Amino acid sequence: MRLRAAGTELTLRPDEGGRISSLVIGGTEVLRQGERYGSFVMAPWCGRMRDGRFRNGGTIHQMPLAGAPHAIHGTVRRRPWRTVGVRPTSAALICELTDPWPWPGRVTQLVELDEDGGGVTLTLGVETLGASFPAQAGWHPWFLRRLTPDGPGVALDFTADAQLERGDDHLPTGRRVEPRPGPWDDCFHMADGVSVTLTWPGQLELSVTSRTPWAVIYDETAEAVCVEPQSGPPDGLNTHPRLVTELEPLEITTRWAWTRQGLA
Repeated sequence: MRLRAAGTELTLRPDEGGRISSLVIGGTEVLRQGERYGSFVMAPWCGRMRDGRFRNGGTIHQMPLAGAPHAIHGTVRRRPWRTVGVRPTSAALICELTDPWPWPGRVTQLVELDEDGGGVTLTLGVETLGASFPAQAGWHPWFLRRLTPDGPGVALDFTADAQLERGDDHLPTGRRVEPRPGPWDDCFHMADGVSVTLTWPGQLELSVTSRTPWAVIYDETAEAVCVEPQSGPPDGLNTHPRLVTELEPLEITTRWAWTRQGLA
């Protein structure tokens, strides 16, 4: 499924977790390609969950482990999504929450490309179809480090009031520390909302913003960097639970906006 506007083309794959598999701006791909990449949805939790376990009231629930000590990135990123609305510049998708998630519910995603091709707004919702439950939601985009083989590497610019100290198991220890220089696979807290600028000098400037104060920044690979707005930190179902009820679904929005510098 492709959305198009003024020299920008965005490709959605409902059959592959509702992910954005491609974002082409002025004829140039911005996202890392491959079925694990693009930009995928994290829900009903984000990042790593310690030992795949979380508590809701007096009950401990076990999620599948991803071939590692922890469960990771939720349950919907590899499941097929259902398209419930599509227009030339927007699409709405739904994915049902089923086993192994203990409660019936659904995740919704609305993708809205600007009419002038200068940005996209992404909105996720997590809804219950019965009992209340804790949840998180967010995105995991893989932005190419270089847009062209000989082009400059991307530069990241952001201001955070705190970085969550990361333990040897890649999970927050519970301590907040002063932001440290990269490389990062770390969660940052930005009290006024996520605001990160990616600049490929002479080619493109792209901002990732969200009202949520939480983002994971990952730049430990040569091919791509990740800026991941999410409704809570890694292991957040245990440390920062947000209850989803019939009257109060979880909703999170992020906006990517860009300015072409050297792209067509």
